[in-house]
Amino acid sequence: MSSSNTSTTAQNALDLAGRVLLAALFLPAGISKLTGFEGTVGYIASVGLPLPAVGAVLALLVEIVGSVALIAGFGTRIAALVLAAFTLFASFFFHAFWAVPADQAFMVQLLFFKNVAVVGGLLALAANGAGGWSLDARRA
Repeated sequence: MSSSNTSTTAQNALDLAGRVLLAALFLPAGISKLTGFEGTVGYIASVGLPLPAVGAVLALLVEIVGSVALIAGFGTRIAALVLAAFTLFASFFFHAFWAVPADQAFMVQLLFFKNVAVVGGLLALAANGAGGWSLDARRA
């Protein structure tokens, strides 16, 4: 195998691993929103967002459909952009470290900036695509 083929194989493997690992954050969260729907609605309502039931449905759809799209590498750029926007939006409402008591701020701030980093990874995925081991590559 040539150096170029080895490099391409490694890049494709890393692209796939990145997609799966990003999806590993969203898929269980989406499934838990589905199985614990009333709790999700209550949590959304607790931060004052309007139409919490609609928000819960949208959130679980974004997380589940977006995760499956990332894993399969299908519509990856769009899925990554939608998940990035969703994550950034949710971070400001659900990890508002500036609005919690001082004894809770460190943990909430950590979660907020973890989400910011995830948004960065999703934007890189949106910019660079799914890689060779994806349905997007097969359609190209």
